[in-house]
Amino acid sequence: MAAAGVVSGKIIYEQEGVYIHSSCGKTNDQDSLIAGILRVLEKDSSSVVEWTQAPKERGHRGSEHLNSYEAEWDMVNTVSFKRKPHTNGDAPSHRNGKSKWSFLFSLADLKSIKQNKEGMGWSYLVFCLKDDVVLPALHFHQGDSKLLIESLEKYVVLCESPQDKRTLLVNCQNKSLSQSFENLLDEPAYGLIQKIKKDPYTATMIGFSKVTNYIFDSLRGSDPSTHQRPPSEMADFLSDAISGLKINQQEEPGFEVITRIDLGERPVVQRKEPVSLEEWTKNIDSEGRILNVDSMKQMIFRGGLSHALRKQAWKFLLGYFPWDSTKEERTQLQKQKTDEYFRMKLQWKSVSQEQEKRNSRLRDYRSLIEKDVNRTDRTNKFYEGQDNPGLILLHDILMTYCMYDFDLGYVQGMSDLLSPLLYVMENEVDAFWCFASYMEQMHQNFEEQMQGMKTQLIQLSTLLRLLDSGFCSYLESQDSGYLYFCFRWLLIRFKREFSFLDILRLWEVMWTELPCKNFHLLLCCAILESEKQQIMEKHYGFNEILKHINELSMKIDVEDILCKAEAISLQMVKCKELPQAVCEILGLQDSEVTTPDSDVGEDENVVMTPRPTSAFQSNALPTLSASGARDDSPTQIPVSSDVCRLTPA
Repeated sequence: MAAAGVVSGKIIYEQEGVYIHSSCGKTNDQDSLIAGILRVLEKDSSSVVEWTQAPKERGHRGSEHLNSYEAEWDMVNTVSFKRKPHTNGDAPSHRNGKSKWSFLFSLADLKSIKQNKEGMGWSYLVFCLKDDVVLPALHFHQGDSKLLIESLEKYVVLCESPQDKRTLLVNCQNKSLSQSFENLLDEPAYGLIQKIKKDPYTATMIGFSKVTNYIFDSLRGSDPSTHQRPPSEMADFLSDAISGLKINQQEEPGFEVITRIDLGERPVVQRKEPVSLEEWTKNIDSEGRILNVDSMKQMIFRGGLSHALRKQAWKFLLGYFPWDSTKEERTQLQKQKTDEYFRMKLQWKSVSQEQEKRNSRLRDYRSLIEKDVNRTDRTNKFYEGQDNPGLILLHDILMTYCMYDFDLGYVQGMSDLLSPLLYVMENEVDAFWCFASYMEQMHQNFEEQMQGMKTQLIQLSTLLRLLDSGFCSYLESQDSGYLYFCFRWLLIRFKREFSFLDILRLWEVMWTELPCKNFHLLLCCAILESEKQQIMEKHYGFNEILKHINELSMKIDVEDILCKAEAISLQMVKCKELPQAVCEILGLQDSEVTTPDSDVGEDENVVMTPRPTSAFQSNALPTLSASGARDDSPTQIPVSSDVCRLTPA
């Protein structure tokens, strides 16, 4: 709780006529009704709840003073709130002798909210804080408390207590959430799943960073000594995260009307051998520049890289090294980046315990990183065992990244992106800068509003509808039309779906940015297409689809999916009537696009310039048929110091 003073900030919620009944049983006595105004505020990086007492002389008059945010307020002595809110007793007093009830607290300190039952007089709420401080009940004389709860749900996760339905727990730390994904799906009384199933489109996505504490605590609370992530951990997280996924009509684009789409025959492609160190060396001139960059990217796309080459090539693919740089320029760049890295590392290393006590964000970042690092790829020899130097570097790089991008800081899932980079680089500084470059691509996935995730899900839905409208219609009938079960795939780029070595291959292929923009969405389409038959023939519902997709982890053949996704891209590039929405998603609308050399028959390189298509806005549901059969009815598609080095065992 904060000291007395005047707080300024963005007002998220404001309600007049919120009273404290200072004497239970005397509610008809006006002296026992203390009027005030309740606000939820955003200030800097924190969110607070403030109740400001109205001046006594204006407690039952006009609202001029209450409407002024410059109203003076005092903090109530924290100790005075230790008593029950409805017991008799004098109002807390301050040094000036005046009775003041105003209070302010951060949402980070909120533990639970108790509500009265509907139809029992004025609605009221009682806030309970984490230090067992119980604030006075707030009675809403001029309206109910639902709007307040909705405002709070933008910042914290709330759910009913299993012991008392009148109590909302912050962060939902209850027994159900520590169960496996399968048990969650089989538990009909579990409110979160039922909420999604009943109305998945209006369950709002809580900011990823705001649920991190909750996920960690619920997953780790039962056994703090374990260092191994349970297999269902990311599935649990998926369930929690998509509980709030809201893709509303304002975020959806309009619809492009297509009378007929014939994608044509899909080619069959084959993968090639990984690029060898010898092939790479042949493409370097005497000063160390990479020659024929486009050709090299195509070779990497077609076959990936041999492991001995990854340490060099990844720095170029991720943008740490410019493709046209000389060996001398790269040496100077590394020296510069080494100095820069250790300056940032020194920033958090030099923070004393006393300083950290007064820096809640840095303290929270450190706590999350320590917990997450201890559960990242611990079955990999590079990270297994206690006091592993790989874990120490993983921790230090993530802490330093918090200094590099303090606004984002650390969010769960980022350790999954760093782990393969450190494994390949075996070098703290190089791994950091490659990670920083990768995060430039992935940043939107981890931002609080999750707009990047929403956009990708909408785009994926658009692509899948073009490829298979029947499958999309089936998914919609099972409340799964927005493909939120793909959340995990998109969030950390399939890191949990493939083996550690397979993810190295998959990522380096995607980093070539070939054969088109958003190739990772075509990978999703390829996986879903492979699972379509089982999902539809077995009549999977919402729960079964989630469970099935989760259980695909470590069962997907990376080379097979890469072939299918490339084939889909070739099929679309060849289509002369590709919808404008799809052209925009794949980056085909403004220029000719050349696909990588492929084993697909006569057309080694396919060049396509999409034809313009007519479009108008419509609110009709998309029903595009992409089977190739003629459909005369219009159809619609949504638009839219020394560096530490390690050698793996």
